[in-house]
Amino acid sequence: MAFTALLLPFLAAAQFSLSGKITDAQTGETLPGASISIEKTSIKTASDVGGNFLFRNVKSGSYNVTVSYIGYQQMRETVIINADQTQNFTLKRSTQQADEVFVRSTRTGQNSGFTYTNLSKKELAKNNLGQDLPFLLNQTPSAVVTSDAGAGVGYTGIRIRGSDGTRINVTVNGIPLNDSESQGSYFVDLPDFASSVDNIQIQRGVGTSTNGAGAFGASINVQTTTRQDTAYAQLDNSAGSYNTIKNTVSLGSGLVGNHFTFDGRLSRIKSDGYIDRGASDLKSYFLTGAYYNKNTIVRLNVFSGTEKTYQAWNGIFQDILLSGDRTHNDFTYKNQTDNYIQNHYQLLVNQKISDKFSFNGALHYTKGSGYYEEYKADALVADYGLTPVVYGTHTIDTTDLVRRRWLDNDFYGVTYNFNYQAQKNLNFTLGGAYNIYTGA
Repeated sequence: MAFTALLLPFLAAAQFSLSGKITDAQTGETLPGASISIEKTSIKTASDVGGNFLFRNVKSGSYNVTVSYIGYQQMRETVIINADQTQNFTLKRSTQQADEVFVRSTRTGQNSGFTYTNLSKKELAKNNLGQDLPFLLNQTPSAVVTSDAGAGVGYTGIRIRGSDGTRINVTVNGIPLNDSESQGSYFVDLPDFASSVDNIQIQRGVGTSTNGAGAFGASINVQTTTRQDTAYAQLDNSAGSYNTIKNTVSLGSGLVGNHFTFDGRLSRIKSDGYIDRGASDLKSYFLTGAYYNKNTIVRLNVFSGTEKTYQAWNGIFQDILLSGDRTHNDFTYKNQTDNYIQNHYQLLVNQKISDKFSFNGALHYTKGSGYYEEYKADALVADYGLTPVVYGTHTIDTTDLVRRRWLDNDFYGVTYNFNYQAQKNLNFTLGGAYNIYTGA
């Protein structure tokens, strides 16, 4: 008895392995690339080409293990671990299509030759306190982020492996987000977008995504809200440095009539910024509705962002930094602001034609409009269609003025792809896109 009592602390601290195989419940075929996770931990993995998985260094205890795979019903099972253990899982095919089919053509898998990172909704939520999407990706490999206002709210940017935003291909549900003129992605136009994101895949270097104007130093593939079978309501509030405040309300109907889901989000973010006068006032909403049956998914997404940010994008001289003025902003005019609204409309359709053949299609339209206001000293009046003033022998051809420069642009088109699953480990995808951009 005394010897057993002495061993108890060592047994409690012991670590074991959990291994197994993921197979199709009907055919017995292995399922490579299935996602396996242990709830309430950060432990997760994917099954290999033979459907096998392995967790090492798992502490003894009782765990809920979740297994999911595209086109199959999610499985959740309690596993008690007190020794090295083998636990196999058999998954049943889903009677309805899953939303993951919308992004399959822009994603890569475990056995591909591409370097990538997958982020789940749960992982994004840990750091989603109001900062723009690039700051939620800051801890992924080879990513470096910047913020004009210094607090991660407002205008932000991201580089991956040294490639700037114009060389990072960004898609939302397979639809290009990069601006057609500058090729960059302006996440400030979609405040709190992460609260409506289900998952993200970041591919470093040349990847599998070919939609949009961005070159391929890297790609960021975003999938928004997917099906949730139970109704929910959620209120999230956060506050931090520099008077940063975020308020988010999210609602969902769950699965209605075994075919329909409806979800919505409303957000507001405010911050004074770290840089002098680097304030941001951001608002956004996200609405989505979907129809599911055995072979078809139709989803309509409508989302919008409104931003008003004080300009803080100029660099500063080294001697200003050395003087200790680390929050210096050259702009002092009180209404030196950027004002913009961007509305997005997406209609996504997936049709399963047979067990091996399927079609994805999307219609999209993005409308953007706004202006930035700025103070100009000693501007030439002729540059603004004004006539110089002659006063006696003097001609006044310069003046101080405030100007607004307007943007009004439309981006719309179609993306599509046909998928043929020839064999378990052999898939063919044929697709394309036709997009039109008009701007002034």
